[in-house]
Amino acid sequence: MRRWPGFKESGSGFDLPAKESQRLEFEKKMSEPDFWDNQDVAQKIVSQLSAVKSVIDPVVKVCSDINDLSDFFELASSESDKESLASIEADLLDVQKLCEKIELRGLLCRPEDSKNCYFSIHAGAGGTESCDWASMLLRMYSRFFELSGYKFSELDITPGEEAGVRSVTLNVKGVFAFGRLSCETGVHRLVRISPFDSQSRRHTSFAAVDCLPEFDDDIQVDIGDEEMRIDFYRASGAGGQHVNKTSSAVRITHLPTGVVVQCQNERSQHKNKAQAMGMLKSKLYMLEQKKRDDHIAKLYGDKGEIAWGNQIRSYVMQPYQMVKDHRTDFQVGNVAAVLDGGLDGFIDSYLRLRAKERQK
Repeated sequence: MRRWPGFKESGSGFDLPAKESQRLEFEKKMSEPDFWDNQDVAQKIVSQLSAVKSVIDPVVKVCSDINDLSDFFELASSESDKESLASIEADLLDVQKLCEKIELRGLLCRPEDSKNCYFSIHAGAGGTESCDWASMLLRMYSRFFELSGYKFSELDITPGEEAGVRSVTLNVKGVFAFGRLSCETGVHRLVRISPFDSQSRRHTSFAAVDCLPEFDDDIQVDIGDEEMRIDFYRASGAGGQHVNKTSSAVRITHLPTGVVVQCQNERSQHKNKAQAMGMLKSKLYMLEQKKRDDHIAKLYGDKGEIAWGNQIRSYVMQPYQMVKDHRTDFQVGNVAAVLDGGLDGFIDSYLRLRAKERQK
């Protein structure tokens, strides 16, 4: 592969020899006859391989494209082929866009960035309005997950009293899911003409988004039985014959810290307990990291009250159309497109801001 000035192969997020070694190691494990005997371990290796290839493949493609365009340029220049030169210029724009994607992927360099995550939405000040807003955010992020190729499942949901949802927790799986979705942590504000107001007045609603990495079973988080209170209860909401008749839902309270997690999506009480324990371990691990690492503390975020003065982003539908991120000043005039999952611009701009803050 041809070398290009300014391209670093080591000491950065693109240590290609190290990434290639990881890829070969994962592929070797996958070729073993008993690889799929342990489904959980196998799925983790497949996920790790996808993450490594998502770093390697774009870099290799850019280098290959540049090599091809360089040779093509020399040939077109020697023949003064204006049509070919114009085609090369257009192809270079595509290479530039791919380079920008590689740059953004390089900003996801923290160990937890490549992990799956627990993603939650909580309605804030505003009653029914905020519960409806939380359900709108749930739809927006569900569309974003689909567009990004992420798989997600519902772990717990509390419906609103009249409409929408009071809170919901999802398990999101995909390449760099936590690294990207952690950019959404904070309070989201909606301004619109209320569909629940008979006088059609403008209302402001709030909802908070939180994101935790899903750590593997090998993280060292020791939780004694005496430190937990485990409650079993009947799952709420729609779910057919099973969901409201057996106490399969699980709520775990960590007594020393007051952290509470719950899960009700599985039919099995055992599976719900395992999911809840995974969330609890992640929360306690992140709390411990906050004590030792200021960067992780900022990442996890102190969202404050879910109300005025704490929003990271505003979605204004009346009296004008605008979605604006107050951290980066990135804004989009097409609110409908954003609510349909068009979040890449917001996430990318915050990744760049976060990288600058780490350098200070």
